[in-house]
Amino acid sequence: MQIKVAKTAGFCFGVKRAVETVYEQAETNQGKKIYTYGPIIHNEIVVNDLRQKGVEVIESEEELASLKDGIVVIRSHGVAKHIYDLLEENQIVCVDATCPFVKKIHRIVAEESAKGKEIIIIGNEKHPEVEGIKGWSETKVTVIGSKEDACRFQTSFDQELCIVSQTTFNYNKFKELVEIIEKMGYHISVLNTICSATKERQDEALCIAGEVDAMLVIGDKHSSNTQKLFEISKKACNNTYYIQTLDDLDLNQLGSSETVGITAGASTPNKIIEEVQNNVRFNF
Repeated sequence: MQIKVAKTAGFCFGVKRAVETVYEQAETNQGKKIYTYGPIIHNEIVVNDLRQKGVEVIESEEELASLKDGIVVIRSHGVAKHIYDLLEENQIVCVDATCPFVKKIHRIVAEESAKGKEIIIIGNEKHPEVEGIKGWSETKVTVIGSKEDACRFQTSFDQELCIVSQTTFNYNKFKELVEIIEKMGYHISVLNTICSATKERQDEALCIAGEVDAMLVIGDKHSSNTQKLFEISKKACNNTYYIQTLDDLDLNQLGSSETVGITAGASTPNKIIEEVQNNVRFNF
């Protein structure tokens, strides 16, 4: 059997930086309370390992507001501006591990909304990154994640608009949704803020999926970018399977496949990718 592993599979720069930041904080501040606001990444294995090192996850703003001391690490997804204000007001030490690409979107939204422009975010409204981006606008924000959302969008034709994207959104879908809004005749400025690493990962997944008999996409079930990789791969290879760890791998599904492709989301540790790759190779 031939196995093709995506070169872009696994931790991206922003995730790697965030995870390393938390481990460093746990190592250098032993005895102090370390928290992450939300899971540092969408990967249960990493989160559980950090928990064993004393790092706790804060799940809500109410819980965050009740803190009296400790160190709070902001995850790679970023947060709304008022979260920073809350931490400063309560004199809680904040270590910011927001991905630089997400930080850039925060600056764009803050600057463009300050000019009076309405903000459109192309992305998943419930994703923490999008929730954070919304919190940097001074004007109305609309989140568009589907054709239906785009077709329903309405505002004054005198209103200037600024369109940005969730960093992990599907690039082709982004272009499609932007085109729908452009045809409505609004005065808009479009900033493609999809992370270059995300597009490279999606392009490579599509390429490999089109060349293999079966495709494995590895990542946490809550990972948005992994879900996008699965959707893209599935279109090119019907025998595409979404697994979180080696335990989810059913070798019977690979059947008589002569070629198998493997890719993984940005929050998947290399150790898991290697375990899956070695298991497939060993059993075939």
